[in-house]
Amino acid sequence: MGTFELIAKHGEHEEVVFCHDPDVGLKAIIAIHNTALGPALGGTRMWNYRTEEEALVDVLRLSKGMTYKAAAAGLNLGGGKAVIIGDSKTQKTEGLFRAFGQFVNSLNGKYITAEDVGTCVTDMEYIFMETPFVTGIPKDFGGSGDPSPYTAHGVLMGIKASAKWKLGTDNLKGMRIAVQGLGNVGTHLVSYLVGEGAQVVVSDIDQAKCKQHHDKYGVTVVAPDKILFEDCEILAPCALGAIVNDETLRKFKTKVIAGGANNLLAESRHGDHLKELGILYAPDYVINAGGLMNVFVELEGYSHERAFEKTRKVYDNCTKVFEIAQTDNLGTHIAADRLAEERLKTIGKLKQRHQGKSSRNFTTLKEVTNR
Repeated sequence: MGTFELIAKHGEHEEVVFCHDPDVGLKAIIAIHNTALGPALGGTRMWNYRTEEEALVDVLRLSKGMTYKAAAAGLNLGGGKAVIIGDSKTQKTEGLFRAFGQFVNSLNGKYITAEDVGTCVTDMEYIFMETPFVTGIPKDFGGSGDPSPYTAHGVLMGIKASAKWKLGTDNLKGMRIAVQGLGNVGTHLVSYLVGEGAQVVVSDIDQAKCKQHHDKYGVTVVAPDKILFEDCEILAPCALGAIVNDETLRKFKTKVIAGGANNLLAESRHGDHLKELGILYAPDYVINAGGLMNVFVELEGYSHERAFEKTRKVYDNCTKVFEIAQTDNLGTHIAADRLAEERLKTIGKLKQRHQGKSSRNFTTLKEVTNR
């Protein structure tokens, strides 16, 4: 399939920018999906994609997801994403990220970047040397640093909302909660859950992390291939996506699936199957929006306290989704889309009217070479 056909297939993107600087080995793509609510904000992922087509599909899909995440979170932000093609363990250089920062800067604030898979705070510092349109920069520069504590706190709020809706209480004391994945978000989430008095079960492919968590918190450790099917009130996946699929659906022993991982449903129809099974699903882009909320606060002038307060809204946002799903007899994954799309339609139309913009959708493709 050709480039233009791929772009058309994955939604009406406003702009797709191909960035190339052979002097520093930069090959990157920036996708701006929708700016109806505000500038497009989304992280930069560095991944060793097998093909450029694979990278393009990923950035198109992820940027659309950011539009929905920001809209459902009630933020005045649009959706965008960037990918850098390369091995994050061996190909990172200051020059590469500064060159990428120049491309971000050329968009004049239409796209604001942040860290994502394969990038870190140091990388954002290099980008910041070339453009102000970056968040998640080090605290020494007035930024918020690592967003994972805020993502995890938002997930905690979503778990509480889910427990209240499904189990009748948001007091997690004594509840058995299984956490898959002990990366940055999973680690902070475990800390929060233990603080809430939950009975926490964990798993990770890194056994050293499991031992650290057991020694520190006294949590139960199970094998990676067992965690998804743990008998528990709440399953909190914080690792891989697509864990709800044809193979796993009938094996779940939980009442709620609510975690920090992206794209938990292998296909949309699996959300319908969860509904049929009576398992409440907290849609991923609603429950894991805490990191985005945190960097939004950074744009306003950062305050740690205000960022944590902002992430408390995940509780209300999840509840809104559950209410829509119940009222309209829908899967929660569809209800989340409706919540986001209604805000995009209503607020986007108001902004267009105020700014005198046409409501016409458009897509542009630019290829830029920096030499």
